[in-house]
Amino acid sequence: MDYPIRVLIVNGKMICGGVEAFIMNIYRHIDRTKVQFDFLVHYKERFFYDDEIEKLGGKIYRLSFRNDKNFFKYKHDLNKFFKEHKEYSIVWGHMDGLAAIYMRSAKKNGIKTTIAHAHITSAERSLKGLVKRFLRKKISKYADLRFACSTEAGKYLYGKNEFKIIPNAIEIARFKFNKNIRDKIRLQYKWDNKIVLGHVGRFNDQKNHKFLIEIFKRLLDINDQYYLCLCGDGENRQSIEKQISDMNLNDKVLLMGNIANVNELYQAFDLFLMPSLYEGLPVSGIEAQASGLNCIFSDTITHEVALLPDKVKFISLSQSSDTWADIINSTVGYDRIDTTEIIKNAGYDIIDESFNLQSFFTRIQ
Repeated sequence: MDYPIRVLIVNGKMICGGVEAFIMNIYRHIDRTKVQFDFLVHYKERFFYDDEIEKLGGKIYRLSFRNDKNFFKYKHDLNKFFKEHKEYSIVWGHMDGLAAIYMRSAKKNGIKTTIAHAHITSAERSLKGLVKRFLRKKISKYADLRFACSTEAGKYLYGKNEFKIIPNAIEIARFKFNKNIRDKIRLQYKWDNKIVLGHVGRFNDQKNHKFLIEIFKRLLDINDQYYLCLCGDGENRQSIEKQISDMNLNDKVLLMGNIANVNELYQAFDLFLMPSLYEGLPVSGIEAQASGLNCIFSDTITHEVALLPDKVKFISLSQSSDTWADIINSTVGYDRIDTTEIIKNAGYDIIDESFNLQSFFTRIQ
């Protein structure tokens, strides 16, 4: 067998998001002398992880479908790509909305193994969402293997077809609670006497930032020492900034954008919040628990994320922002504990999972 085996990752764009963080976690820790990742993306522009991918030895191929929206050109470009790139025997698709199309093209052009990976449990309610739901029904026809981040994500994407759970593993040691880092960050941002609520997620409809800001406003009515830190970026950032300004919260909410040291921010938080409309299994939820934080999730998020049941609560999105605020206010203030062994034993250690996937790719080559 010739090494390294080159696995083609298919994704929309390598932004700073949960799916992309999972892919990069695996990529950084896999033995790249044995398995190397290359990337087929759907935008012409460069994005957050592109530089790192290239430094790690990965190639990035760019299609223009998301820029020009030309479906017939897209099919032509896919066929041309797979005809010209016979070095790939494995295609690992993380872009489920178009998976049936690019996997069909891959199989048509002789790709040995196509793998679909489910990361979500729902879709946006729009015409675009309807088209995606229609296309997703055909995934199992063209996917030789089916992966999912959670049971609910797998059932959503594959129905009654069998699938394999691949944990959204993380580099646990980076997130282990460290009081020195906590003190440093809280001093840096002048959070000494604040109750800091943290959220890590892309600014899009799925993450439900609008409701999060409404909850936070109610919390300030209870205690004006609350502070909200939002890490991430995305298409809804401008509208959320306007909401924050309109509600006179500019001095109470910090928007961090995409940052490299998010692991240190977790140390400084007092509680982690995620009122998402839906999730497959959020990487940030695992990271928050690895740092020993109490977490509050919406009940639309799979309960499989609760690796530490005593430190996790789920609240229905049908509950008012007042109810959310009351529950949050009664939850903050618990001591931080070292949770790293629990996270590791649950199967979320990136070292173990990278080795498992490396062995898997070698076997199916």
